[in-house]
Amino acid sequence: MEMESAGPSASRTKLDAPDIHEEAVATAEATDLEPATPERRSQAPPAGAEENGGEELLDHISRLPDHILGEIISFLPLTEGARTQVLAPRWRHLWRAAPLNLDFRLLPAANSRLQARCALVDAILAAHQGSGRRLCLPARHLECRADAVDAWLRSDALGNLQDLEFYFYGAKHCAPDLVLKKLAPPPASIFRCSSTLRAATISNCYLVDGTVQTLRFPHLRKLALVNVRISEVSLQNIISEACPRLECLLLSTISRIRFLRINSPTLRSIGIRSSLQELVIEDAPLLERLLYLEVYMKMQILVISAPKLETLGCIPGNYKNFKIVFGSTVIRGLRIDSLITVVRTVKILAIHMSCFDQDVVINLMRCFPCLEKLYAKEKSESWESDSWNWRNWNPVTSLDIRLRTIVLRCYVRTISQVNFGRFFVLNARMLESMRLEVESRNYNEDFFAEQHEMLQMEKRASRGARLCFTTGFHHDVSGIMHVDDLDSTDPFACGC
Repeated sequence: MEMESAGPSASRTKLDAPDIHEEAVATAEATDLEPATPERRSQAPPAGAEENGGEELLDHISRLPDHILGEIISFLPLTEGARTQVLAPRWRHLWRAAPLNLDFRLLPAANSRLQARCALVDAILAAHQGSGRRLCLPARHLECRADAVDAWLRSDALGNLQDLEFYFYGAKHCAPDLVLKKLAPPPASIFRCSSTLRAATISNCYLVDGTVQTLRFPHLRKLALVNVRISEVSLQNIISEACPRLECLLLSTISRIRFLRINSPTLRSIGIRSSLQELVIEDAPLLERLLYLEVYMKMQILVISAPKLETLGCIPGNYKNFKIVFGSTVIRGLRIDSLITVVRTVKILAIHMSCFDQDVVINLMRCFPCLEKLYAKEKSESWESDSWNWRNWNPVTSLDIRLRTIVLRCYVRTISQVNFGRFFVLNARMLESMRLEVESRNYNEDFFAEQHEMLQMEKRASRGARLCFTTGFHHDVSGIMHVDDLDSTDPFACGC
């Protein structure tokens, strides 16, 4: 099986007993954000036309109507869309009239100073003649440049805005509760296009009850609230009433919220990275993914009705006070206290263990008998090669294990990791892939061959099983930082 890459420049490798094979993947070149120079213009052939006997022959794309070409250009990054102005005359007017896709992070590198980049935003909005599709701005602008943000949002160029995002520069958005209490309300214009928004990430602000109660987002499908101060009543109103089409909800570092009850006929994905004390899924007929993205907080989750739930995680084993209840079945940490209700819909599970223990997973599979994919990560421990002789290890008897894919995060061949991996290699008769995420220094053929032997791949219960490796050490429970990640069939595949 071909290896899964941990990043755009990582190579992919497949390991098949008894030989190791490597396959290189070309690294995508970074996009040049500088405006097109005259030299570049002269090198690029005019798009959409060529001379032939004095007649201009248009290519198939250029034959499309202007409004369709404008839609195509609107999905390009800002600088790429702007470069269409230097092409053939047929194209030059299209970008200015196309729906605008404005991402502050992708402004030309030559304008690296904040003041210059803000001036460039002013110029783009003043010159653009089309409607707005997407606006992506730094969340800190809501504090330090609130007047500028207010003016931008009131621009005619952002009419009919569909995607609004206020992002954090850091890899992880997290603010202490003291900071959240000092957050100010956003400018009123932030919700000017609430009737047209399809996706919104609201960050670094205080959503006042009076404002929230008047909001309506009839077309909103994806909502992320990040570093936001909001009351329980207002949050419930947003979920239950203000967003009748909401499908993906991400809550990260939310102040003043201790209890949340979900009643939604449309929600498909929920991601929580906040200090909630209790989450109740009372009625969510379409919910497929329930993701707890912070293993260092305690929370109780009560699932009353979620008949389509397929993806669950990450369950932390370090906190006994973390509890998930399915009907009459109680899972405390990674231990089943009471097993009455069997959850057959869950197929993907992510867990965080203090130490890899196959018995814990076997016990969890009693509750999730149809589990197919497991993501597991343990607390780091040192490799003690002198204290353990893996050749003397005796496997247990085979079990009826339905797992098809196992992903071991932060694999450094500890005793428990090797024991854990080998148990499933020797006993999972339906296993298709075991993926080990290793440090870059261990990403070599010698290490691959050693693990192939230590895990006893030649004795695997499933003859079709493959041992795969990927670089990248993921120290966080989840790499899920954006609401778009929740829309993935397997959101943990992005790196948890």
